[in-house]
Parts: sequence; structure tokens; C-alpha cells
Amino acid sequence: MLEKLPHAVGEALSGLKAGLEKTAYHAFFPEAPESLAVTSPAFAEGEALPARFTQDGAKVSPPLAWSGVPSEARSVVILAEDADSPTPKPLVHLIVWNLAGHDAALAEGALASPAGPGAHHNLGRNSFLKDQYLPPDPPTGHGPHRYVFQVYALDGTLALAASPGRGALLDAMKGRVLAKGQITGTYART
Repeated sequence: MLEKLPHAVGEALSGLKAGLEKTAYHAFFPEAPESLAVTSPAFAEGEALPARFTQDGAKVSPPLAWSGVPSEARSVVILAEDADSPTPKPLVHLIVWNLAGHDAALAEGALASPAGPGAHHNLGRNSFLKDQYLPPDPPTGHGPHRYVFQVYALDGTLALAASPGRGALLDAMKGRVLAKGQITGTYART
């Protein structure tokens, strides 16, 4: 969708970015212990996301793994945000809630996306109001974007209506985060 935006428009917007400090990881849960290790066999921290996980590729969700979940955790939440979107708040690419409260992993393509249905999970609304993984689609010429895949261990399960958005999710998580971790992948269109 944004690949059709003219390069000059992307360049003009290059100074407009939501900012890393506005991601949930930094803005909403700064006091939570950063004791979860979040990894992916597809990319390392700070490295480029392979195109297959973007709008320019197969559009499938990337594989993710997390460890270090405290024994008292009852659920896990995953939230992926674009810290560099030219929007007031980070663009939401993924919400998954009430995963089992222990160390685990998701395989490549495990989540619903434009590429297919994926496995059944509690998925929330991305910024395009769909209950699925939103593949990175930065404007051409806007520069590299940081996609922050955040994992939270919670002290209980969340009682949320179907398809919660970012606001409802974050409200439900207040006071419940036992530990957090993240991995950031980048993507840019030249």
C-alpha cells in the first residue's frame, strides 16, 4: 500500500517519526523488569527483517521465541509496533494476548496475516483494524523503520473483548506485567 507513495513524499516525511519512547515498552511499562530474552532465528537484534516478513515479500509473521518467563506468570502478550511510523503514536503491527505463561516460540507464519490464516491465537486489531499480523510497509524514501517485537509476562490472563486495540490491551495490562523483553528488526525501502 505505501510502496506506491512517491519517494519525494517519503523523504518529506522523513523527519516525522512516532519515536521509540512512545512504544508501549518505554511509555507504559518502564518499571517492568527487562528479564525476558526475545529472539528470532530470522533476524538478530537491530538487524534488517528479511523481506519475506514484509509487504514486499511473502507477508508472513516472523518466528519469535521468548525465555525467562517467571514461574508465577499466567499469560504472555506480544505487541509489535513501528517506532518510526510518520504518525503521532507507533503503528501497531501485531497484538497477541493470553498465550501460555511460560517460555515458548511461534514458528514462521504461525499468525494470521495477509498471506494466510495462521494458527488460532487471540489476535487484536492492528493499526489497519484487522485481527492479523500487519507486514512492515514503510514509505519509500522515509528511511529505516524500527519494528519492536515486545513480549510481556503477566500475573494472570486478560479478560478482553474480541479484537482489542492497543488502548484496551495496555489498559488491561496495567499493574500486571511481571517481566518484559524485546527484539527490534529494521526495514527500509530505498
